[in-house]
Amino acid sequence: MTPDIIFLIAALIGAGLFAGLVAGLFGVGGGVVIVPAVYYAQAALGYPEETRMHVAVATSLATIIATSIRSVMAHNKKGAVDWHVLRAWSPWIVLGALAGAFVADMTPGRALTAFFGAVAMLIAAQMFFGRPGWRLADELPGGLPRAGMGTGMGLASAMMGIGGGTFGVLLMTLCGRSIHKAVGTAAGFGVAIGAPAALGFVIAGWGVANVPPGSLGYVSAPGFFFIATLTVLMAPVGAALAHRLDGNLLRRLFAIGLTVTAFSLLYEALAG
Repeated sequence: MTPDIIFLIAALIGAGLFAGLVAGLFGVGGGVVIVPAVYYAQAALGYPEETRMHVAVATSLATIIATSIRSVMAHNKKGAVDWHVLRAWSPWIVLGALAGAFVADMTPGRALTAFFGAVAMLIAAQMFFGRPGWRLADELPGGLPRAGMGTGMGLASAMMGIGGGTFGVLLMTLCGRSIHKAVGTAAGFGVAIGAPAALGFVIAGWGVANVPPGSLGYVSAPGFFFIATLTVLMAPVGAALAHRLDGNLLRRLFAIGLTVTAFSLLYEALAG
């Protein structure tokens, strides 16, 4: 095993451990950690900029399938999953996720990196300044607004490599759902995003050169194995810590760290 492969595996293990901890602590998808970690690991190993973000996003999406299934099953045991919402929103989210995978494939690597950095800064701002009591409506939208918002959520999530927790929890809490119901139901959104989008990245990236060894299209199979396994193991640890530590302080500290990461990616994309 070469030093490069050992370094890549170590980076994947670190990403999986930290992503699981973050997901359990804050109720956000680990993709906001996994994508930058996989991106910078490839950069350190000299993989070209044209494929780095595509591989990072695709690998993150693949891990979301496993972690979301486990999460939604756990939340369902506590009655925290709104299956009516999942059934009504999932078709539009799937449509958006498929579109997002193929839009990402057509997007230059630098532009995709800039997109991730810009939206990650917005997520960090919401985590830092957001308040649980904020409301925009008493109910989730239906009809055309649901179709548009669901498709947009799936598209943006697929292009960033994140699951349903980031946008889904925000949407549901702003529309009057409890945080527990929002987190449990948004875990199901992750499956609707991860499965079609990861498949899209496998197809779109098939035969592409200069991707890490063991990749299926843009999806790194070793990355999926290590990150998915460790994320699933660490999420309960993060959830347990969340009940013992100052949640608001932790969210703000993580938001600051995410802002730094997002700024770094934006700078690399725009000034590189």
